[in-house]
Amino acid sequence: MARTRTEEFNQIKYQNEFNKANYDRVEVNMPKGKKAVIKGVAKAAGQSVSEYINQAIDERMERES
Repeated sequence: MARTRTEEFNQIKYQNEFNKANYDRVEVNMPKGKKAVIKGVAKAAGQSVSEYINQAIDERMERES
């Protein structure tokens, strides 16, 4: 039986609900241009910006504990 349009799986809705249930969001303000620098460095490291920032935070927390 074919699904109707309203019964179709909504990937974006699923991802948004998953993210809301499993992640906290943090907004960070930084000087203009710094985001692009971080994005480039993260890409060169083979990571997403989130992965890069989380790793940097984890490493600093480890050093300071």
